[in-house]
Amino acid sequence: MPHKTIKMLAIVAGLSFAGAAEAATIYTTTLAGTNENPAVSSPGAGQATLIFDTVAHTMTLSVTFQDLIGLTTAAHIHCCAAPPTNVSVATTTPTFPGFPTGVTSGSYTNVFDLTQLSTYNSTFVTSSGGTAAGAEAALFAGLNSGQAYLNLHTSAFGGGEIRGHFSAAPEPGTWALMIGGFGLVGASLRRRRTPLLVG
Repeated sequence: MPHKTIKMLAIVAGLSFAGAAEAATIYTTTLAGTNENPAVSSPGAGQATLIFDTVAHTMTLSVTFQDLIGLTTAAHIHCCAAPPTNVSVATTTPTFPGFPTGVTSGSYTNVFDLTQLSTYNSTFVTSSGGTAAGAEAALFAGLNSGQAYLNLHTSAFGGGEIRGHFSAAPEPGTWALMIGGFGLVGASLRRRRTPLLVG
């Protein structure tokens, strides 16, 4: 494959990956009792990943948790105040739809439609201009400024047993570009090493 063609493909692939990366932002957090305010003594722990897509207007949340002292009663995202401030719930109350309750360990994944009022706590919608679009923008701003946290409430700790503030994963667009570039370079090298068969 000519060098110019390879270079052009790399540019096109880079633009595609960059466009996809701009649409979605990935946030992660580690859940622990020490993140609660006031802190609680719990062996409970967890991880959460949130993908916020401003083009598709969706929010994909994945959570795993284990070793809680109490049984889960509710889980939701609170926004918007700097840690360790306690702040009101931004998402559906009393809990995420389908979130496992009555357990000490579990996992959860759900895709939320950010255009639906039912995705948010009604008071959060009111304080964000009274529309789903306003609530989406406010939650996105809170996530980007580190002012949104996931809280798991249990029968032992009504105010929350483990929580974690979300932060943006480092440069997802950069990783996408690197992966795409590695693939193109690898394909180019394989073609160059292929022996010419003369029949």
